[in-house]
Amino acid sequence: MTTAPTPTDTMGPTRPLLLAGTVAGPLFAVVAAAQALLREGFDPLRHAVSQLTLGPGGWVQSASFVLTGLLTLACAAGLRTALRGGRGRLWGPLLVGVQGAGFVAAAAFPADPGNGFPPGSPTTATFTTTGMLHLTCAGIAFLALIAACFVLASRFSADDARNWAIIGRIAGVLLFGGFAFANTGATGGTLAMFVGAVAAWGWVGASAARLARSPG
Repeated sequence: MTTAPTPTDTMGPTRPLLLAGTVAGPLFAVVAAAQALLREGFDPLRHAVSQLTLGPGGWVQSASFVLTGLLTLACAAGLRTALRGGRGRLWGPLLVGVQGAGFVAAAAFPADPGNGFPPGSPTTATFTTTGMLHLTCAGIAFLALIAACFVLASRFSADDARNWAIIGRIAGVLLFGGFAFANTGATGGTLAMFVGAVAAWGWVGASAARLARSPG
């Protein structure tokens, strides 16, 4: 009597990479929110999260950029294996990888002070080369995250997970709206962008967890 072979779980080695993506967004949100509460003079309605890299304790936010970026890069590697065939198999992992790389790169270039933060800084905006490089890296990362929401949503829609895909598109729209609002310089724009980023990043992470539960 022969025994039927046990099915191979091809997702096994990929799961830890995907699950890294579930940690990245919440970690970014918790670290930034804690600093917003604890750092003297920081106002989330007027100051960008990137400015938390400045002044005493700024290394905490810089480390957060690097760590969450690396976790996102790991997630991208997991997505490359998990999204075998079908929509988004190329652009999904690529866009998530660009987001992760953008955050790591943004940590290398401090943001510019402005609107009185850190305390003692001018109330008018200043523009330096490193500050512009930071904005460029972070901007590319957020645009990649927006696009990733729509690409992955298209994949889930094709896989008959239409309600999940709708949530992803809403998250992408929230980040796009927050990104556009923040770039007007209006009060509250920085907070809107943060909320949008948390929503979009959280959805991508939850999508990675959804894929990790697949038997492969």
